[in-house]
Amino acid sequence: MAVEEWWKREMGTGRRAFVMVLVGICLLHGLGILLFTRGFLLTRTELSHYSQCSDIHHSPCFPPSSSSFPNQNEEETVKSSPHVHTQSQSCWTKQSVDRLVIVVLDALRFDFVAPSTFFQDRKPWMDKLPVLHKLATRPGSSARIFKAIADPPTTSLQRLKGLTTGGLPTFIDVGNSFGAPAIIEDNLIYQMVHNEKRVLMMGDDTWVQLFPKHFNKSFPFPSFNVKDLHTVDNGCIEHIFPSLYKDDWDVLIAHFLGVDHAGHISGVDSTQMIEKLEQYNTVLEQIVDVLESQSGPGGLHENTMLLVMGDHGQTVNGDHGGGTDEEVETSLFAMSFKKPPFPSPLESDTSSCQLDLDGNRMCISSIQQLDFAVTVSALLGIPYPFGSIGRVNAELYSLAAGTWNSESFDGGSHQDQLEKWMQNYVNVLCINAWQVKNYIDVYSASSLIGFSDKDLSHIDDLYDLAQNMWSHTKDALVQCGNGNCSTSLPSLKEQINAYSNILASITTLARSKWTEFNLKMMGAGFAIMLLSLLLHIIIITKLDKQCGLHFPYCGNFRISFEVTFAYITVLIRAFSFLSNSFILEEGKVAGFLLATTGILQLRQAIAAKKMQSEALLFVFLVPFLRFGIELGQSKQAVNSLFLKTFPSWTLGVDKDTKFWIYAADLLPILALLFLAFIVYKSSYQGISKYIVAGTICSYLLIAVDWAMDTNLFGLSMMNGSSKENWIPRIVYLLGILQVSFLAIARCSGKQRTSDWERCNTKTLSMLFAWSSTIIILSGKQGPLVALVAVVEGWCILRLMGLEETVGSTLYSPPVTKWSLLAVCLFFCTGHWCTFDGLRYPAAFVGFDEFNLVRQAVLLTIDTFGFSHIVPIIGLPFLVACQCPLKKTNQKKQVFYSNLLQVYLIYGLTLATTTTLTILSVAIQRRHLMVWGLFAPKFVFDALGLLLTDFLICLASLYYFTN
Repeated sequence: MAVEEWWKREMGTGRRAFVMVLVGICLLHGLGILLFTRGFLLTRTELSHYSQCSDIHHSPCFPPSSSSFPNQNEEETVKSSPHVHTQSQSCWTKQSVDRLVIVVLDALRFDFVAPSTFFQDRKPWMDKLPVLHKLATRPGSSARIFKAIADPPTTSLQRLKGLTTGGLPTFIDVGNSFGAPAIIEDNLIYQMVHNEKRVLMMGDDTWVQLFPKHFNKSFPFPSFNVKDLHTVDNGCIEHIFPSLYKDDWDVLIAHFLGVDHAGHISGVDSTQMIEKLEQYNTVLEQIVDVLESQSGPGGLHENTMLLVMGDHGQTVNGDHGGGTDEEVETSLFAMSFKKPPFPSPLESDTSSCQLDLDGNRMCISSIQQLDFAVTVSALLGIPYPFGSIGRVNAELYSLAAGTWNSESFDGGSHQDQLEKWMQNYVNVLCINAWQVKNYIDVYSASSLIGFSDKDLSHIDDLYDLAQNMWSHTKDALVQCGNGNCSTSLPSLKEQINAYSNILASITTLARSKWTEFNLKMMGAGFAIMLLSLLLHIIIITKLDKQCGLHFPYCGNFRISFEVTFAYITVLIRAFSFLSNSFILEEGKVAGFLLATTGILQLRQAIAAKKMQSEALLFVFLVPFLRFGIELGQSKQAVNSLFLKTFPSWTLGVDKDTKFWIYAADLLPILALLFLAFIVYKSSYQGISKYIVAGTICSYLLIAVDWAMDTNLFGLSMMNGSSKENWIPRIVYLLGILQVSFLAIARCSGKQRTSDWERCNTKTLSMLFAWSSTIIILSGKQGPLVALVAVVEGWCILRLMGLEETVGSTLYSPPVTKWSLLAVCLFFCTGHWCTFDGLRYPAAFVGFDEFNLVRQAVLLTIDTFGFSHIVPIIGLPFLVACQCPLKKTNQKKQVFYSNLLQVYLIYGLTLATTTTLTILSVAIQRRHLMVWGLFAPKFVFDALGLLLTDFLICLASLYYFTN
C-alpha cells in the first residue's frame, strides 16, 4: 500500500518521479548485466607458476645433459657459434638454434603467402611475396611454408598473448585490445629473458605493453592510427638491417603493421595493399640476403633461423576479430640457415602439395599457433611456458640442423640417422606431455572449478598409456646409448602417436571447456533482467490506469490485431536469438518483420480509406533498407564502400564509365543538400534557429569535403592532413557547441509554448545538433541512410492516425516499428554484431594521431549513431504528433505520462531482446560458436541496452525536468 500511495502522489504531481523511474530501471539493467557478465565472461585462472630449468629432473624424460641419452652429450650441448652469447645454455632440451629472427606481418592472410595455384581463383593480392616461394622450392632448401591456424578472437592482443603463452585466448581480453595489460603468466618472452637470451624488439608498441621490462633494447612505434600505413614499417626497416650485423642479441622481433592498416582502410583488393605486399617482398629479400651472407662456418648467422609469420588473417574487407576461415588462417614461413641433413621424417596429415607458378613442387602443412611457443622453446633449449598446452611441431622442429646432431651421424645409414632424430624428438615430446599434464593437474587443483573428474580421468588414462610405452622405449634408448640399440622406427612412431594423442586430447578438452562459468551469477543476472521486464510492464499498466482517470473510455479499450502483432513481433525477434542462424541473419530478420508490419499497416489503411500513400511509401522503402543490409553484411563486399574513393563500386558500375562514377560520387552530396533543405524548411523559432543555422553550415562543409575528396568541380586544391582533418573537426566543434547550447538553454530558458510544441521544437533541435557528426562518421552512405530514416520515421508518425486507441495500445505498434527501423539502420550502415563489424576507420575521421578516449567516443557514435542515438532522440515525436488531434482534452500531466510510456515501451522492447540473448548465451555456452558468435552478440546487445538506458535518462532530464 505504501508503494501504491507513493505512486499516486509522485506520479500524479511531478515529473521528477518519471526521471527516478527511468534511472531505477537503468540501474537494474546495469546490475543484471554486470552479474551475468561476471558469471559468463570470466577469464581462465592465470596461474603464477613459472617453469624452471630444474623442473626437468622431476620428469620421467631425459635431460639434455644426460649421458645415458644417446643423441646428446655435454660437449654438444654447449657447442655453438663463437658469436653466440656465452651464457646461453640448454635447459630442458638441447639448444638447436643460436639466433632467432621473428618477423611478424600483422594480418597476414594465408593467400598472401601461398602460391595462387593452391586456390581455385587467382586474386590480385596473390603471388606478391615470390621470394618466399623461391626459397621454399629451392633445391636443398631448409625453408618451408605453413598454414598457421589461430584461435578466435583474432584481435592482435589475443594472438600475441596466445603465441607467447601457448594457451588459448580468453574472450574478456577483447576489451583490452586498445590498452594491452602486461602479461603476468609464464610466457615465451619471460623464459627467453630468464634464461639469458637477449631480446631485441622493434615495431608495434603492443609488445612493450605486454612485456614492459623484458627487452634488452626496443624500438616501439604507435600502432593504433589505422590511417598511418608507413610509420611502424619504416621504423622496423630503419632498425632491422643495422641490427642484423650486430651480435648484441639472440632473438630479434620485428612487427610490421602496414598490411593490417591497409586492410582496415582500403580492404584487401586495393592499391595500398598490393603496394605494401610488394614492399614486404623487397624487405624480406634483403633480410634473407643479409642472413645468408653471414651464414658460413663461423659466421654471425651460421645457425640462425628466420620465422616470417602473421598473428591472424583478415577478411576481404580488411577486418578481423572473429572466427571465420579468412580471419583464423594466416601463414608461417620458416628457414634455417644451417641446413639439416634430411627433410622431416614425420610428414603432416594436413600436408598439401601443388606446383607453383614456376612449375616447382611445393608442399604446405598446417600448424596450430598454439604450438608456436613450445616449439620455439624447444629450439632455443629453454623451459616451455608453464601454461602452454601446445605440441612441439615435428616439421618446424626438424628444420633446425641442431635437432639432428649431425656430428654424430657420420658413417651412419639414412635409416640410422632418421631413427636417431626420432629418438631425440620422442624425448622432446615426453617433456612436452609431462609439462602439459603437470599444468592440467595444477590448474585443476588451483582453479575454482577446473576440469571435471571424468575429463581428468580420461587424460590420466591416456597419459598412463603413453608413459607405460615410454618406460619400454626409455630402456631401449639407454641400451642404444650403450651400443645395443633395439628401437625401431615403427616403435618410435607409436610412441610419438601416444604422446600426440594425449596432447591433442588436452587441447580439444581445453577448447571445449576452458572458460569457467559461474552459473549462480549468470542465473542471478538473468533473474534481475526478468525482474526489470516485469517492472516495465507494471509501470506501463499503471500509466494506462492513470490515463483512464482522464479518459474514462480508455479502460475498456479493445486490443487490435495490430497491437497484438506488435507484441508477437517483439517476441519472435527475441526468441530467434536462440538459434545461431538467426543471429547471423539478424538484419534480414528485422527487415522482414518491418516489412510485415508495414504490409499490415497498408491493409489497415486501405480498409480505413486514408493514409494509403504513407503506408505504401513505408513498404516501398523497406527493400532499400534490405539492400543496404545485404551490402553491409556481405563478407565479400568491401566494408563501408561509400567511404572509399569510388563509391560507384557499390553499384557495380564500370570504373571506366566516367558518367556513372561522377553520378555515384554526386549522389551522397545531393542527398546531403536535400537534407539541408529539409532542415531549413522545418518549423523553428527562438533559439532553435541558431541550431538550424549551425546544422546547415555543417552539412555544407561536409559536402565541400566530399567534393574535394572525389575531385568533383575541381575543388581538390588542398592536400595532406589539412584537407582531411580540418572540416571534420569544425563539424565536431559545431556539434558540441549546439548540444551545449541546448543544454544551457534548457537549464536557464523559459518557454511560453505549449508542452507538445515545446517538445517538438526541442526534439528537432537535438536531432539537428547530432545529425552532422553522425553523418560525417558514417561516410558517404550517411546522407542516403538518413534520408530513408527520415521518410520512414515520418510515415510511422503519420500512420499513427489510423489508431483509435490511447495509452500503450496506441504507442505499441509505432514503437515496435521504430525499434525495428533502428535495427535495420544498424545493419545497413555496415555494422554487425561481431568485433570485425566495427568500422575502425571512422574513429580516425578528422584525426591522424591515436587518443584512446577520443577514438572510443567517435567509434561509439559511428556504431550506435543511427541505431540508438537518433531513434531515442526522435521518440518524443510519437507523442507530440498526436497532441494536436486531442489538444482540447489533453492535460499537461497526461502528455508527460504518455512520453514516459513511449520511452518505457521502447526500453521494454530492447530489454526483452537482450534478456533472450542472455538466455541464449547461457544455453549455448558450450556451443562451438559461443566465442565467435553468441558472446559478441551478447556484448553488443548489453552495451546497446545500457546505452539506450543512459540516453533515455538524459532525454528525461531534457524533456521532463522543469
